[in-house]
Amino acid sequence: MGKVAAAAAVVCTAAVCAAAVLVMRHRMKSSGRWAKAEAILMELEENCGTPTGKLRQVADAMTVEMHAGLASEGGSKLKMLISYVDNLPTGDEGVFYALDLGGTNFRALRVQLGGEERRVIKRESEVCSIPPHLMVGSSHELFDFIAAALAKFVATESEDFVLQPGRQRELGFTFSFPVRQISLASGILIKWTKGFLIEDAIGQDIVKELTKAMERVGLDMHVTALVNDTVGTLAGGRYNNPDVIAAVILGTGTNAAYVERANAIPKWQGLLPKSEEMFTSLVRVINMEWGNFQSSHIPLTEYDQSLDAESLNPGEQIFEKIISGMYLGEIVRRVLCRMAEEASFFGEDIPPKLRNPFILRIPDIAAMHHDTSADLKVVGSKLKDILEIPTCSLKMRKMIVEICDIVATRGARLAAAGILGILKKLGRDTVKEGGKQRSVIALDGGLFECYSEFRNCLMNTLKELLGEEVSESVTVEFSHDGSGIGAALIAASHSQYLEIEES
Repeated sequence: MGKVAAAAAVVCTAAVCAAAVLVMRHRMKSSGRWAKAEAILMELEENCGTPTGKLRQVADAMTVEMHAGLASEGGSKLKMLISYVDNLPTGDEGVFYALDLGGTNFRALRVQLGGEERRVIKRESEVCSIPPHLMVGSSHELFDFIAAALAKFVATESEDFVLQPGRQRELGFTFSFPVRQISLASGILIKWTKGFLIEDAIGQDIVKELTKAMERVGLDMHVTALVNDTVGTLAGGRYNNPDVIAAVILGTGTNAAYVERANAIPKWQGLLPKSEEMFTSLVRVINMEWGNFQSSHIPLTEYDQSLDAESLNPGEQIFEKIISGMYLGEIVRRVLCRMAEEASFFGEDIPPKLRNPFILRIPDIAAMHHDTSADLKVVGSKLKDILEIPTCSLKMRKMIVEICDIVATRGARLAAAGILGILKKLGRDTVKEGGKQRSVIALDGGLFECYSEFRNCLMNTLKELLGEEVSESVTVEFSHDGSGIGAALIAASHSQYLEIEES
């Protein structure tokens, strides 16, 4: 071999060695990144753990807080608001409307009732999204927008809906935020939740605000009842099934309501009946506002703590922030952000879109979690469409599904523990002598309806906590449009024209 050839061979060998070293370093670096990502995942799984024993502690804490909230105002994180619904609907004839404001959307609904025999003859509804700027604007702007949309919906009323002559249209207003009710048709807003923060509405009568807005758009309608979404769901559920004892909303936010004996409410200032027997049998509907529940037994992570600290209401609605639809996607995003920052999960650069709060919504999380394709194609398309991440390996996609599973499982299992807390308060978590009493939980909300992995986990966890014998007598029933239908039914059962008819 000549000197030139030999020199070339040495250079070539050196180049090959250098390339091999670079490949080795890349693999080691890649391996180190992956190990870091896996460590973050394992830490998340451990910190989100909900073993049966912990869930029982959460349920016990829920029961204790329920007792405290019923004993005195301000005695608990659970407000345990006493509803002014003093009779549940029978279904008087006529057309009634409902407006359901519960989160980033609101629903307008009309029903034609045919009395106790014919029940709900016909119903129609329309959903409208609330522009984000109205969620933090002024009360005037928000309610004008809602009233205008409601007026358009009323204008589409067909001949199938019969309003009795000489009557004003009546509305049941479902308002799914903490309210201190003054009467059935009036209530003072205590605070906003679910991303709303309209300062000038706090401390105001919400019904008056809506009524003034309807007058401004020329809509002739009377608000007959102000109803929390869970109270509406409970009323709608009981209308069809007398065994319904509680209602739970799992949607953008979360809440629960249940039927309580009057003599178990020490703080109740209502008029007492003449006889003790009547008082013992008297019941009231309690709006728990369980989204504000807190307990040292709830497993919280650094992602929950940072989310809470940066929220519009830090230190509040902790239960809601780990189990409801508004926040599950944001928790997943924060986990992915940490992986991107500390483990270069998506490469050297962090995808800019990943830094946008709340960019991952619950339909996206559910779609990725539900992906059963061999190559997790849905996960890949969601990352590309939402986060503008063009490619990612199957191994990465599988890890993202695991993150969704961990976050959703914790939320579903804690929601089941909350339901157990209600059943314990009512003494329905055990089998009674002399036969089984049937307990039905009416459940409404898009999270429960559309996220099957979440729904199945909740149902299975409740059975796990109750045991086989008790779970046979406890049923969870989906109540589609439950809060809206219930509000319309409550408006019917408290119509301004009932006294005229009875006199």
